[in-house]
Amino acid sequence: MERWVFKLWCKLKGVICEEDGVGVVEIILILVVLIGLVLIFKEQLTSLVGDIFDTITSNAGEV
Repeated sequence: MERWVFKLWCKLKGVICEEDGVGVVEIILILVVLIGLVLIFKEQLTSLVGDIFDTITSNAGEV
């Protein structure tokens, strides 16, 4: 019974010390920053996208 605990501990230790997970952490941090920026500039982004779609709609007949 102690042997499977030791094996589990070794696998857990390997997962914690593994450097492959660093990329996942970086991606999560980047997503958190992007979501924060979207929340901060929500009104400006909404008006910008609205203006872009208005321009596209008004100029669609020229094509």
